[in-house]
Amino acid sequence: MQELPEGLCSELIDCGAVSLHVVSNRAPDPADDRRPAIVLLHGFPEYWAAWKPVLPPLAEDFLVIAPDQRGYNRSDAPPGAENYAVRHLAGDVLALADRLIGRRRFLLAGHDWGASVAYALAIGAPERLTGLIVVNGVHPVCFQRALIGDPYQARASQYIHWLRAPQAAARLAENGFARLLAMLERFSATPWLSEAERAAYVEAWSRPGRLEAMVNWYRASPLVVPRPDGAADEAPLADGTADRFGIRVPHLLIWGGRDTALRPSAHAGLEDFAPDLRRLDIADGDHWVIHSHGGRVADEIRQFARHCADGAPQ
Repeated sequence: MQELPEGLCSELIDCGAVSLHVVSNRAPDPADDRRPAIVLLHGFPEYWAAWKPVLPPLAEDFLVIAPDQRGYNRSDAPPGAENYAVRHLAGDVLALADRLIGRRRFLLAGHDWGASVAYALAIGAPERLTGLIVVNGVHPVCFQRALIGDPYQARASQYIHWLRAPQAAARLAENGFARLLAMLERFSATPWLSEAERAAYVEAWSRPGRLEAMVNWYRASPLVVPRPDGAADEAPLADGTADRFGIRVPHLLIWGGRDTALRPSAHAGLEDFAPDLRRLDIADGDHWVIHSHGGRVADEIRQFARHCADGAPQ
């Protein structure tokens, strides 16, 4: 059973190409709600509950919007990897914002794969954002360079080949999703994954077509992961420039230092793409730092939002 934090509601929003399930604290009439808005994008293999620890404290000051992204949990999951190209995923977020807050600008936060969508929006539609927050996620050019230049990052990312394989979804579902649960624990410690939370994740993964959709995110990605035998395809992303992939809004990177899925090399050189960058390292955090340090993450987001508001045009 997926329990909602107190004061939040759950609804399906028609975003044109797909309908997205959203958890928020929005008012019935968007015109009545002028609180600053923050959209929070989860990663693999989570759903909106990736942000559950920060939703109640942020809801005190913000209009919080936490969708299940395309292919996850209660949102639509169209078949075919071509439907999970980042342009579609970013388009979903813009369409969702249009439905809920009109053309108002909003603060955007992403974790893991949600960070990839958030970066795509910050690169392609900066005029819609007041700022960008990434929690243990990677800029596409920095990550591609790390995959090529850091053999330890390439080794840590070999699971991507496994997830792109034709039978990946069926294998993840075997034995009560044992492999998927093991992936959660392999990325970093999961003391936060209670029996109730575990059951809620299994419920999300059990919905028809969702596992196939989730691995389609990996199949649609242009990232090139070198194999251990040294064979490598060309990786055009590695040649990306700040002119093409620059972040032109204030940017906060929150990083759990014990992440075993993403090494420090994955965000090396980020300053070259994000001139207004703030970094926060949480040394005893890991890939699931939102779960383990939710109060700290919420506080940092609130402080960063003030920084963005101070620099906003009057």
